[in-house]
Amino acid sequence: MTMTDPLGDMLTRIRNAQLRNKSMVSTPASKLRGRVLDVLEEEGYIRGYASVDYDGGRSEFEIELKYYDGSPVIKELRRVSKPGRRVYSSVRDLPTIANGLGVAILSTPKGVMSDSRARDENVGGEVLCSVF
Repeated sequence: MTMTDPLGDMLTRIRNAQLRNKSMVSTPASKLRGRVLDVLEEEGYIRGYASVDYDGGRSEFEIELKYYDGSPVIKELRRVSKPGRRVYSSVRDLPTIANGLGVAILSTPKGVMSDSRARDENVGGEVLCSVF
């Protein structure tokens, strides 16, 4: 069976692992997932991730989750743009998440980046997800 929303699947795996207080979670690897994980790591929402290669050319990301005083650092992780309904935003209409405390992750012509970096580079794009 094919997966219609690989990024949504990764976000759901992270949410579910944090509900169970897991320290690590694995997800199939792809370029888009890796770029989103880069942004999550830069913004301090995860400790890091590593790529694990298996036989047959299959690879996965091992994501190390981050906790503070026993509670997850990520309070809310939501997919905004879905395969059935894409959400695009210009640079002046970029969303602010939790009055600027959260981050919106965008796919722009200059790559996958956070909303604050997109404002700095004066570029808009598809709003992939929001993190708080």
